[in-house]
Amino acid sequence: MIPGIEREVVEKHGWMREEEMSDLVSIAGSAPGGVGVNLAAFIGYRLAGVMGAILAVAGIALPTFFIVFALSLGYSMFQDHPKIEAALKGIQGGVIALIIIAAYKMAKTALFDKTTAAVGISTVVMLIMTPIHPIYLIAIGLVIGLVAVQVKKHLGMQVYTEQRESKQQEPEPIYPEYYI
Repeated sequence: MIPGIEREVVEKHGWMREEEMSDLVSIAGSAPGGVGVNLAAFIGYRLAGVMGAILAVAGIALPTFFIVFALSLGYSMFQDHPKIEAALKGIQGGVIALIIIAAYKMAKTALFDKTTAAVGISTVVMLIMTPIHPIYLIAIGLVIGLVAVQVKKHLGMQVYTEQRESKQQEPEPIYPEYYI
């Protein structure tokens, strides 16, 4: 989606330079929400103000909404059909695989020392074994992280809040994942 937006905005219409577009993609990726929607809002705002942002977000979100709406209508009409049920069972496996891949990628960057590994593992165990709502576990993890940083500082230990760069390893290419 992002290359298509870039092609339209930079090459086809010439509304902004490639450097500006690159900056907007970076900002859109760091802002909360989907990169595609954020990028559309930023480009719309840059070109036509608030109304441009509103129309750009509508233009990028409404097609997806209508597709999902049509699929849900189709599902409600054919939900008891055995072949549809079998297809959806197969799709469940694919969705599980995508979730596992995303979790693995997140763990590679988020679990970088004993403290983060212990918090991450205990959170997964608590999610599976207890009925505690995930939002509470997120809040508890935040508090544990803040306390751990302060305790390490008090003990004179080195505190890292991000994974340290390894100079021995070849840098992996970055392939940002873009979602609506």
